[in-house]
Amino acid sequence: MFNPYYGLFEYSATDNYTLQINALSGLCNEQHLLYFKFIGRVAGMAVYHGKLLDAFFIRPFYKMMIRKTIELRDMESVDMEYYNSLNWIKENDPSELELTFCVDEELLGVMKQRELIPGGANVSVTNENKDKYIQSVIQWRFVSRVTSQMNAFLEGFNEIISLEKLKVFDENEIELLLCGIGQIDVNDWKQNTFYKGEYHANHIVIQWFWRAVLSFTGEQRARLLQFVTGTSRVPMNGFKELYGSNGPQLFTIEKWGEKCNFPRAHTCFNRIDLPPYESYEELRDKLLIALEGAEGFAGVD
Repeated sequence: MFNPYYGLFEYSATDNYTLQINALSGLCNEQHLLYFKFIGRVAGMAVYHGKLLDAFFIRPFYKMMIRKTIELRDMESVDMEYYNSLNWIKENDPSELELTFCVDEELLGVMKQRELIPGGANVSVTNENKDKYIQSVIQWRFVSRVTSQMNAFLEGFNEIISLEKLKVFDENEIELLLCGIGQIDVNDWKQNTFYKGEYHANHIVIQWFWRAVLSFTGEQRARLLQFVTGTSRVPMNGFKELYGSNGPQLFTIEKWGEKCNFPRAHTCFNRIDLPPYESYEELRDKLLIALEGAEGFAGVD
């Protein structure tokens, strides 16, 4: 069902192990909505019986399941090109770019212009309306193009388990609920980690970090992997095959900040910025708080 060969799903722009709905699935299969409804039922049955799906999806997919707003930072680990463009617009005055509320979309080799709002071709993007433009692009990129497919999936899921019951979970917990906690080999993880700044494998803070990871439960390790890479999925051949926005990218730990700071993550680079804490207990406590409260203090960029 999830094999991109069948045209219903495709790999995300940055890797070959997280999936997103193929916006052109209807061209691959005229019955595609029935298939998505069936897949929704399968997913619902899997949750009901405590089974796991053999697939991992991009973070916006899980957010759509619980009707949660997709934000700019959710795009970082999925489509770095769009993320960089929109982030530049967010931080600068885009008036000189002469943009309008439209996007170019390629369909079977032909470029077409899509209006993000009614009459968007005649609405210029300015410093005053750029936030609306950014959100409109995000809505188009992740929601509008696959609305019918996602609705069919959710309809099938809702026939087995009420979608209302999912609202007690966040998107990270939804991923663990559907896809489970894979066996994470900490030794493989450690051996395929790159250090930046003044950190190295024998640095005391790094030793404390891996001691903390070893002390974590399977769920906590999965949440750490989610926090840094955007998914709890480990590639088939281990951590050496992790992908970032620019291709292969090892899990990275960089020295950053002061001991009063919490760790922060850059999912497009599979990097965690780890302050130079002065004790193991302080590192472990702040790392756990970061994993549980990433949205609360913008711990993920």
